[in-house]
Amino acid sequence: MGRGRVTLKRIENKINRQVTFSKRRAGLLKKSHEISVLCDADVALIVFSTKGKLCEYASNSSMERILERYERYSHAEMPHTSTNTKSQGILTSDHVKLNARIELLQKRERNLMGEGLESLSLKEIQSLEQQIDTGLKHIRLKKNQLMLDMISQLQKQIKEEEKKVTQHESEQQTHEMMPSLHIGMLSNRVAFQAGGNGEVEENPRGGQPATVIPAWMVQHMTNK
Repeated sequence: MGRGRVTLKRIENKINRQVTFSKRRAGLLKKSHEISVLCDADVALIVFSTKGKLCEYASNSSMERILERYERYSHAEMPHTSTNTKSQGILTSDHVKLNARIELLQKRERNLMGEGLESLSLKEIQSLEQQIDTGLKHIRLKKNQLMLDMISQLQKQIKEEEKKVTQHESEQQTHEMMPSLHIGMLSNRVAFQAGGNGEVEENPRGGQPATVIPAWMVQHMTNK
């Protein structure tokens, strides 16, 4: 007995419906590939499951190029329509194109996360792997550059802090030397004005009485 004719209606059983969808989707992808190879045709296939999962196929030309070609053809087929109809058709085509683009980007994002790889061919998986490797190389280069910049900035901060500490120590040493220098200068001045026995030989203020500085005081101030 031959195979009976299948009635086209919605499969009520959820499991059977999912199994049938998977089988028919695989057959549809296979037929799309065969017609593109055998007939050298540009084929674009877009299928959404009941859960919203995207399944697509594009021949040697990319999906974007096929959609653009479809839009140009659609616009060329409507030369005598009104302006409003043309505008509506353009908007509708743009809407379809943008939706397809969004779905394509979402699929690529899922593929980069390691999801939805069942419908990809070996060549597409190899291309995806190469893209990920290239992206990792760029990420590592950027990370290394940021780390080098941070190290350079830290080294610069360390040098500035060392310079501040050295300057502070120098100022502190100078401040500690000032009292001894002042006392030494005062002692030299007193020794210059006083005689060998500690008496002032000359009155610097004229009519005022001369001040007598004992020798033991001069010696005591010098020892300080």
